[in-house]
Amino acid sequence: MSNVGVVVIGRNEGERLVRCLKSLLCQLPTDNLLAVYVDSGSTDNSVENARALISHVLQLDMSIPFTMARGRNAGFSYLLDINPDLEFVQFVDGDCELLPGWLEQGLTALQQRENRAIVCGRRRERFPHASVYNRLADMEWNTPVGEAAACGGDFIARCRAIQQVNGFNPSLICGEEPEMCIRLRQLGWKIQRIDVDMTLHDAAITRFSQWWKRSIRGGWYVAEGRAMYGNSPIAYQVREEKSGWLWGLIVPLLSFGLALPTQGLSGFLLLGYGVLIFKIYRYRQRVYRDSPADARLYACFCALSKVPQMIGQTRYYLSRWFNRQPALIEYKAIDQPGKLSYPHL
Repeated sequence: MSNVGVVVIGRNEGERLVRCLKSLLCQLPTDNLLAVYVDSGSTDNSVENARALISHVLQLDMSIPFTMARGRNAGFSYLLDINPDLEFVQFVDGDCELLPGWLEQGLTALQQRENRAIVCGRRRERFPHASVYNRLADMEWNTPVGEAAACGGDFIARCRAIQQVNGFNPSLICGEEPEMCIRLRQLGWKIQRIDVDMTLHDAAITRFSQWWKRSIRGGWYVAEGRAMYGNSPIAYQVREEKSGWLWGLIVPLLSFGLALPTQGLSGFLLLGYGVLIFKIYRYRQRVYRDSPADARLYACFCALSKVPQMIGQTRYYLSRWFNRQPALIEYKAIDQPGKLSYPHL
């Protein structure tokens, strides 16, 4: 696989990063390993750990606002500087590890069609039962197999396709992968998800506050996507943004705000959440074949997420109106050196 390079990005990933880099060593020739780790201001021992395992480590200038998109672009440019003829690149987040056989299967699928820009597989959670939030993340990664509209942070790509669209948009603090996929598809490129396990991911979400922050970030992504492509033919994130405003703001505002003048009758509006939960529950069972317990869990948290989603949407528009520099919305705790995310497992 001498024509494949790997870009790993990370920030304070600790032991997760070590697992990630070791997974590369199992699938690529160690005598000519073309992989770069791009660090974004870690305060743990991530840089030292990376240098002990691979030769190429970049530390971003943190005086320039950091985004994951900027890190991926920097790593991609670095690989092309080393090998201008590089054909394929695997992007992987530092909290993930490549599963055995993925690179070979992903590369084969990518080469089967000349118009395929990206191939991705199934991302799975390393500890799906460590918390309900990890379980939700594992369900979230289970997207349909076949031609896709977008991918996540782990995927193998054709270098010339990424170059054609000038890579990721470095101004985005989240959602940079789906945004790049929109630009790729506008040029006729295809995104394919195959039925192969690709990576193990360690969400490390053990507290409600982490899940809440992650949901706020999701709201920001919805609002920014709507602002960028909502008026295009694909009406990107228009429905999702309306749902956030309706269930995260309008329904609770009317229900509680009109409680006195309606003598409490406005409280019946809250029954709408029950209808919403039931619809999501049925959808998860019908489309994803979730168990009843998983479908209920996903439906309840999906409905609850409308409030932090609305907060994220509001934060995006306030930032835009006041011309403020967007800041990363981080939800992970720093993994302490030598410790796993779940020492009790």
